[in-house]
Amino acid sequence: MTTLTTATAPAPAARPHLTRWLLRLHRPALYVWSGLVLALAALLLVLHGPLTDAAADAWHQYRGCPEWPKRCSYDQKAILRYKDWYNYATLTAAAVPLLAAGWAGGALGREMESGTARLAWTQSSTPVRWLAVRLAIPAAAVAAGTGLLVWLHHLAWAAGDGRIDTAKEWYDVWTFHTNGPTLVVLALCGLAAGALTGLLSRRALPGLGLGLLLTGAIWAAVQLLMPRLWPWRTRSGQALFDLPHSTWTWRSGTLTGDVPCGDYHPASHYWPLQLTTSALLLAVAALLTLGCFLALRRLTGRTTA
Repeated sequence: MTTLTTATAPAPAARPHLTRWLLRLHRPALYVWSGLVLALAALLLVLHGPLTDAAADAWHQYRGCPEWPKRCSYDQKAILRYKDWYNYATLTAAAVPLLAAGWAGGALGREMESGTARLAWTQSSTPVRWLAVRLAIPAAAVAAGTGLLVWLHHLAWAAGDGRIDTAKEWYDVWTFHTNGPTLVVLALCGLAAGALTGLLSRRALPGLGLGLLLTGAIWAAVQLLMPRLWPWRTRSGQALFDLPHSTWTWRSGTLTGDVPCGDYHPASHYWPLQLTTSALLLAVAALLTLGCFLALRRLTGRTTA
């Protein structure tokens, strides 16, 4: 009687899950990002409530003062406090695209420089999957956090609009972007721009610096194009001086006979400008992402996912 035995091939070593490995690798950055979002969200909630109410009451007291001289009692500190903290919150939120670009450029540049990327390509995944995960997971975190900040910032701004005389207008450059989806898409552009510079430079510091420069250039170009992405309205003569409240006057001049004329955006153009600018930025983000994969193919050759 013979016994047939079959050799059992050893099971292949389990590959580490890319998402878990990425979150473990960049856990400090995730903690910093979560802390920044929570701190800024708390500030915006306070700005929306107590700080706005106190400043609005102070302005109400000021308007009740005699026309001249303004020697009545009003809470000037509340007005200044609102102005300062609004500027802090707005500028911090507006810096998110630069933060995303700096992190992505430094992180991918460091992985390329240290050889961690090539080790991952040989042991855990293909280069295409590796890059896709490194773009998708941070993009989800950046979009979710920035979207929350944009929503809270818009609430805080709307709470003071019309109640606080020194509140920023909707077309203020920083307020415009932090009040709408353009900031979310700018943050995604920054992430893709940083990833591209990190892949091209293959070093941490150059990737970080070039990512910041590229994102800043995109922001400046978009700011120049944004007012022209939706048709202006034009008025001439006396009608130019009777524009609605909160109108963004862009260009002014004279017609024949020295009749004044000018182009402007009314407040109703806020969302058309936001959406057209966001669409343009989405196209830029898509091109930058495509550039990342082309740069990866140039580094590794044709690789299938």
